[in-house]
Amino acid sequence: MTDPLVSLRNAGKVYSTGTIALAGFDLEVRSGEFLTLLGPSGCGKSTMLRLIAGLEDVTSGALTRGFTFDEGSIGFVFQDPTLMPWANVFDNVYLPLRLRGTPRREAAPSIEKVLALAGLSDFKAAFPRELSGGMRMRCSIARALVRRPLLLLMDEPFAALDEITRFKLNDDILRLQGELGMTVVFVTHSVFESVFLSTAIAVMAKRPGRVVTSIPIEAPPPRGMAYRTSARYARYCAEVSRALQQAMEDSEQG
Repeated sequence: MTDPLVSLRNAGKVYSTGTIALAGFDLEVRSGEFLTLLGPSGCGKSTMLRLIAGLEDVTSGALTRGFTFDEGSIGFVFQDPTLMPWANVFDNVYLPLRLRGTPRREAAPSIEKVLALAGLSDFKAAFPRELSGGMRMRCSIARALVRRPLLLLMDEPFAALDEITRFKLNDDILRLQGELGMTVVFVTHSVFESVFLSTAIAVMAKRPGRVVTSIPIEAPPPRGMAYRTSARYARYCAEVSRALQQAMEDSEQG
């Protein structure tokens, strides 16, 4: 087995306010997997992503990365698309390359390719106000992918979308992962979404956050409507639901 891309051993995070966000946190992220962090609000899922991204540091334990960590190795997609309202789709996606100093003309082929992958080629001149919620999120995903990161972090990116749009974007992110070969760490509150997307689910307990169980999801690609309506999917949803409920009960008793 190859070394993990990211490994956390007994990691803890305490904020200056005294809030203990994570304690005794153990997790491994391996190349090519789609790992979902599932747990109740306030259990430290977003904190975990920020630690992996290097936006914050652990206050105890260890976090190691098995790859060259630089500004282009990790892409981050937030719940809010955070697009620049004054810039069109092309220029929003160009932003990471512009910040690196890549001339617009040199960057154009990479931007055009990722826009095509995200289904936005016909909307590159559109402004965020002219896009639906789903298309704004596609733009945010394209921006995160334009530098072809090794690891994509996604913090509840589809939570605010309607179910139909969410289903479509779930399909799209699996397609993009397959085409680009990236590793994904995904945060959600949805059992159903986690079972559809993941190769593994890490169930977290309430604050201080920690992984209480990990569940592998063994369902080969492609995953589509046939999988969503299968007995296998239903069994996994039931298993993950039970694990999440147990984690919440254990947290309350603790």
